[in-house]
Amino acid sequence: MLSSNDQKLEKLDPCHRPSMPKQKTSAEIISEARNALRSVRTQRPFTPREDQRKLFGPASSRTAESRPPSSFSLHASSFELPDSRPISGTRLSPLELKPRAPVCHTTEEDACLFFPRPPLDPAKIRRISGARARFYRAASQGTLLSDRSLAAAHSETMEESSEIVTMGNSAAKTNRTYLAASNTVGHLKTYPLQLTYDQGFREIKEREVKEPSPPSHLQNGGSEAAHMRHHGANLTPGHDSERVCRDQGKRRARASSCPSSSDMGRLETRAASRASLQERETEIEVDGVFWETRIEPILQELETEEDIESMCAACTKLHHTLEDGRMLRKKFKGRSILLKTLYKLVDADSDSLSLKLAKLILALKVSRKNLLNVCKLVFKISRSEDNDVLMQKDNILESLLEVLRDEDLQSNTEAFLYCMGALKFLSGSPGFLPEMINKGAVETLMKLIKQMNENIKKHGACLPNSGNLLVQTTATLRNLADSPLTRSKLLNIGAFPQLCTVMEQCMDDRDVCTNIARIFSKLTSYRDCCVALASDSRCYALFLNLLNKYQKKQDLVLRIVFILGNLTAKDNQAREVFSRERGSIETLLTLFQNFYQLDQHSPRLGLSGARSPAEAEDVLVKLTRVLANIAIHPRIGPVLAANPRVVGLLLTTLESKSLSDCEELVINTTAAINNLSFYQVKSSILQHKKLYVAELLLKLLVSDNMDGILEAVRVFGNLSQDRDICNFLMQKNVHKFMIALLEARHQDICFSACGVLLNLTVDKDKRAILKEGGGIKKLVDCLREFGPGDWQLACLVCKALWNFSENITNAAACFGDEDTNRLLVLLSSFLDEELALDGSFDQDLKSYHRLHWETEFKPVAQQLLKRIQSHHTSPEPLAVPSF
Repeated sequence: MLSSNDQKLEKLDPCHRPSMPKQKTSAEIISEARNALRSVRTQRPFTPREDQRKLFGPASSRTAESRPPSSFSLHASSFELPDSRPISGTRLSPLELKPRAPVCHTTEEDACLFFPRPPLDPAKIRRISGARARFYRAASQGTLLSDRSLAAAHSETMEESSEIVTMGNSAAKTNRTYLAASNTVGHLKTYPLQLTYDQGFREIKEREVKEPSPPSHLQNGGSEAAHMRHHGANLTPGHDSERVCRDQGKRRARASSCPSSSDMGRLETRAASRASLQERETEIEVDGVFWETRIEPILQELETEEDIESMCAACTKLHHTLEDGRMLRKKFKGRSILLKTLYKLVDADSDSLSLKLAKLILALKVSRKNLLNVCKLVFKISRSEDNDVLMQKDNILESLLEVLRDEDLQSNTEAFLYCMGALKFLSGSPGFLPEMINKGAVETLMKLIKQMNENIKKHGACLPNSGNLLVQTTATLRNLADSPLTRSKLLNIGAFPQLCTVMEQCMDDRDVCTNIARIFSKLTSYRDCCVALASDSRCYALFLNLLNKYQKKQDLVLRIVFILGNLTAKDNQAREVFSRERGSIETLLTLFQNFYQLDQHSPRLGLSGARSPAEAEDVLVKLTRVLANIAIHPRIGPVLAANPRVVGLLLTTLESKSLSDCEELVINTTAAINNLSFYQVKSSILQHKKLYVAELLLKLLVSDNMDGILEAVRVFGNLSQDRDICNFLMQKNVHKFMIALLEARHQDICFSACGVLLNLTVDKDKRAILKEGGGIKKLVDCLREFGPGDWQLACLVCKALWNFSENITNAAACFGDEDTNRLLVLLSSFLDEELALDGSFDQDLKSYHRLHWETEFKPVAQQLLKRIQSHHTSPEPLAVPSF
């Protein structure tokens, strides 16, 4: 059952009407070119290949001052050795001269003047456990003692440490030591700690020495002492402390100059944080025998060897050895020595060796500036295409992807930039595409894009570092988009909304928007990707905003218009949604006018010139395609046909461009005029200018371009429903040209020519034209040749013959004996359902053929066969023709 729109259109043109509003089969998609309203195809914009490998190409909108450099020098001194090892607890050796207190003191100052203890010997720190080490470190950074008791307390503590370390060397011994903490009244509480087998301490049991409770006015002081005791502060009681407790007034007077309990809490919190960080970053011990027998010989070889190939082999051997020893990690003893040796080799200035070093250094999980430098090193190597084979052989790709997956984006943005730059260069090499996709590069890039989207949303703007990284990331994804595997992965992970979000948030960054537009222009050449993108309703407004913002940027405008042409080529809903966006048609017309003027003033060079065809012309091609596609919609088409600006721009283009110079533009313009000419409404501008349009189309008919001829004939198929156009065609002998086209053996051309001849035979005065030039015979030949595979064409032939034979009295006199007999045989055979539909087609094609055979060909053919049989007197039997 036809919809109301289709019924209206069928009344306007019984031969050229849109397909029925149902889900299209594969056969119907293939045959869409047959419809009077047709979507227009065009070539995807060419993506230029950069001659030089740089972070930002010559077409970048970034100035040289605002973008990171692509060329730089790297040396061993560029790497920072301290950054390659964990923050160590090792401190400077103790000073020989211990600090002394000032000579003169008052009695009040004695209890508040404290000096830090000198740091302990690093060797002793390493021999004791983490918990005990923290205790010593805290003690070395300042125990709160008076000047008078400082020397004695320090002496006692060092003796205790010496005793504990001595006991720790024997795993069989277990001793107890008590850490005493002093409160403000001189009372002691002891906490027993047990030295365990691993030389660490653990608390056994809290035991309090029963003492009289302090006076109520001294309770705060006791709480302060207990707080310090809980964190392991070593307060040795002395006579000065007792004197302070007895003299409360003096203590209050000194409170302003002595550390308060809150200050002490902050100091102890910092000490605990440092200790916790140091404990987490403690170097992991390695087997000394393994290091001495396996690692050190290779390091010595690297330091003494001068042959590059031998050094490369040694690096490979070192990598395997470290992997066997499970030493490819962030923290292990000897790592700083190892990295120091590797950094020195960077000065060898060999790409093959530098690549080996980079892979090994990345495997050792360096961070901060060293990570940046090694990423720069890989980027520098990847800038030469000659190194692509080398990089593929050494499998550096996996190391680069691990950086993106494992490292923190916020603290390593610049390192990510150069890492992604190297990946961009590799993705431009066809040999890397399958490997990158198989290793999860698409998923990694989209995860990174999602993370950057969240960061940009958090900050409310696209920061320069994020923008630079997005340029590299989207350029890499653009290269990967050439593979069908990438397309399926992007569809599976729902990448299109994320890419739209990037364009929306970084609209001011033309480089990012251009890269994403290139991605979409590749992907939307496929129907499933068009559906995925169109499902994001904001995409149309987003594209229109970009077109308005970058009206003079040809590369970006060209790709966005191409994307819109892809979206509106197959989906009627997309045509409607786009046309409903505010200012959509106005934006297209403004762009059309601007680029038409630009094309008129741009030079057109010949074969020896550097510019052919014009870039502005390519934009016009894509714009006319969008107009032609949205004109298919039954609501939008009449509105466009009545728009003087739309019709005026199309006709101006057809006037000024020749088919030989601007083939695709002229053909697309003619296709757009064809779709608009379909709507036979009073407000149509084309109906008022139909004779002028017919004059313009004549130059296409006399060309030797079959595509141009086909488009012109299609327009005449719509216009020839008007009597004035029919008279014009007869005056210009166009009908003879249409009869000649029946011999073209081109299915679509025969179909369109039959449509024009059918409209001419509606007028009784013009029916005799079919006999001129053997028109009847050529129509019967078309029926015989194309009938079984094209029931729409067979229907047009039967309709033309029906009009021609309206007042028939004798079939032989009308068609001729030979053609009459041929028609009787052909029509009888084609009306036999088994013979007509017995073709080797798939199920979709069978359904398609049956649909058009039953609804279009069969009703007309039956009536024509009855008319010929009723006026045919030949008694001779008819022979069945062979096909």
